Amino acid sequence: MKITQHNGYSNGVANRYIDSNKPVYSISVELDSQYRWEDGQPTSKVVGYKAWFTQEGLPPFSVKFSDEIDLPKYMSIVEFEGLEGCEIKNNVYFRATSVKKIK
Repeated sequence: MKITQHNGYSNGVANRYIDSNKPVYSISVELDSQYRWEDGQPTSKVVGYKAWFTQEGLPPFSVKFSDEIDLPKYMSIVEFEGLEGCEIKNNVYFRATSVKKIK
């Protein structure tokens, strides 16, 4: 029997890890730029942005955004728009279209 694993981003993967009934806190004070790599070297081309968040019971996790966003203040309670997760080997990666401050 062959098992095919879906390795793309999906809402279901994000929902397995991020509990929608618990608050998520923003712990980044600025966005980290993500750069395109070519031939094993980073270029000056920005392809996305990353920020860090935490939730009770989880280690801090990063979320990638394709566009520059307005990052809420440190320890603000936030909600993601379009949050998706992707499992690769033993890691989970998250991306979202935006984040907004709840409190």
